[in-house]
Amino acid sequence: MTATRRVRIARKAIEAQDVCSFELVAADGGSLPAFSAGAHVDVHLDGGLVRQYSLCNDPCETHRYLIAVLREPASRGGSAAMHGLREGQVLEISEPRNHFPLATSARRHLLFAGGIGITPILAMAERLAARGESFDAHYCARSVDRAAFVTRIGKSAFAWQFRIHLDDGPSEQRLDIGALVAGPQSDTHLYVCGPAGFMEAVLSAARKAGWPESALHREYFASVAAKSDGDDGFEVRIASSGASIRVASDQTVVAALAAAGLSVPVSCEQGVCGTCLTGVIDGIPDHRDMFLTEEERARGDRFTPCCSRAKSPCLVLDL
Repeated sequence: MTATRRVRIARKAIEAQDVCSFELVAADGGSLPAFSAGAHVDVHLDGGLVRQYSLCNDPCETHRYLIAVLREPASRGGSAAMHGLREGQVLEISEPRNHFPLATSARRHLLFAGGIGITPILAMAERLAARGESFDAHYCARSVDRAAFVTRIGKSAFAWQFRIHLDDGPSEQRLDIGALVAGPQSDTHLYVCGPAGFMEAVLSAARKAGWPESALHREYFASVAAKSDGDDGFEVRIASSGASIRVASDQTVVAALAAAGLSVPVSCEQGVCGTCLTGVIDGIPDHRDMFLTEEERARGDRFTPCCSRAKSPCLVLDL
């Protein structure tokens, strides 16, 4: 079981239409563990729900964590539960984890945020500005009333490095991805977070312009459902015991393992967070996650059993 800590909601605020921020402080009044830009915490909610939210305050702060949550119309329960919380309530959260860090080798950073994807990008901008590093940030939203943290950005020391692009604004201020990613430089890294379609548009344009995969960094908040029609069952074998477990065509590997008495830690159950990442010793995974990079997928030595499957008749798992 992953260790958790108790935090209290010191402040809840409306940041934009359907977006609330939550300022979390240690329930015992002490300091919170340090975190790096791009990090997130798991928030444990009633009913066994666990959701990941990016930390969007300045990473040098240890007296609070700030997260923001978009209420999704098709919520699986997490965002609706978060929006129902009140100031003063106590929550259990994980230690900060970072699957979306700033590249230490980069001399310039190009940041793209779409909608609620502004949250990790804001923390990145805070850190880069504090270190005096070169960066430019582009924030896209449907309209100004849906753009969270615009007042904070406007008052920040890095406001001049931020460009806000609104779908309902004049054509001349709309995002021109092709122009922004043209002519990639070896010392520049690109970061993108937001809706899947927005992220794929940015990443596709960057690849077309010649950016290497090693310079492209992304964090998905939700997965794109993979088609399951025609899925076959397969076997997984546990390396430590030699036990073979059948995974049915309509069953996840996590569910099959649980039925056999084996527990794998899970959180998002959508292949987004990487919590369930499991080693593969033999066999060919059918990757359906949004977490691993193409290079990591090609190695075939890890997969996400919450959603991914097998292309081979059997996967030998490092369990």
